[in-house]
Amino acid sequence: MIKIILCASLLLALPSQAATITGRVVKVSDGDTITVLEGTTQHKIRLMGIDAPEKAQPFGNRSKQALANNIAGKTVEVEYNKKDRYQRIIGKVTHLGYDINLRQIELGMAWHYKQYEREQDVEDRSKYAQAEYVAQKDKVGLWSQGQAQAPWEWRRAKKN
Repeated sequence: MIKIILCASLLLALPSQAATITGRVVKVSDGDTITVLEGTTQHKIRLMGIDAPEKAQPFGNRSKQALANNIAGKTVEVEYNKKDRYQRIIGKVTHLGYDINLRQIELGMAWHYKQYEREQDVEDRSKYAQAEYVAQKDKVGLWSQGQAQAPWEWRRAKKN
């Protein structure tokens, strides 16, 4: 019995294996969602660790455009290990080695989505939090308008 518990504990302690998709960005839906074509398969990707303004929110279209400017039509790598309830892949998107999720925060086009920060590795969590702090301090992008409403608060208000 102790051996079984010990083995189960060791398996739970192992990090989950990340999978990688490499493909061309064929659609940018908004500031944190893209579609990547890998061969003949399209994958809907939700950028991990960030939450961008909704389309109807202030900066929603600008956030989408910033993401499109960085990666539309380009080949990206997506590292992931889970899907959300809508079956979108939740992943870290990189282009030429650069973290695109982080770039959205640096440009002031997204928040660091702290509700899910435990799903990020410690280094990314720290980088994303620092990037949001700097963007907010420097009044970059959505932070230039003073009281920017976080997308999760906006969605909750719309629901009610």
